[in-house]
Amino acid sequence: MTPATRIHLLRHGQVAGYDQPRYNGQTDVALTDLGIEQYHRLKDHLAERPISACYTSDLTRCRTGADIICSRLGIEPVPRHELRELNIGIWEGLSWQEITERWPDEWQARLADLVNYRVPNGENLLDVEARVMPVITEILDRHRGQEVLVVGHGGVNRIILLNAIGAPLKSAFNIEQNYGCHNIIDYYVDDRTTVKLLNYQVT
Repeated sequence: MTPATRIHLLRHGQVAGYDQPRYNGQTDVALTDLGIEQYHRLKDHLAERPISACYTSDLTRCRTGADIICSRLGIEPVPRHELRELNIGIWEGLSWQEITERWPDEWQARLADLVNYRVPNGENLLDVEARVMPVITEILDRHRGQEVLVVGHGGVNRIILLNAIGAPLKSAFNIEQNYGCHNIIDYYVDDRTTVKLLNYQVT
């Protein structure tokens, strides 16, 4: 019997500006000292796992951490642009306060329909799902029966986790994804999928 294919799904470490809620989207933002430390904790936490491959968003806040963790695992991370965070268009890099002040109606429209509402020049959740999930399927096909590391973002991870439990995209914010968290998803050959660990913080 083929064992489950296990994905260790991480959210990137803490980033600059974390103390003021904002949409970084696909903007390249720096990790804080704590963000780097969180990756080193994860490196030690995952050191004994038989992880055979690593795929990461190509944004710096993920790629840096993948490099740190994979240095211990002895593997080379594979950057994939498809694993980038949701492109939030003209709101990229802006705080929630700035957005609500400048686009109050649009802000409410997005809150009312997270799945379909698309910020100008950006993506909605359906767009992100359409580019992320084929990569996950590709990873599962390529590494059947193995353990794989995926370093992603809050929004991207929520979409992967919702897919794993068969929940709708509108439930995205029913799942928490803190900076530097660890999730485990087991995928079985009979199409069963089990989330074994959710939003675990290594201390």
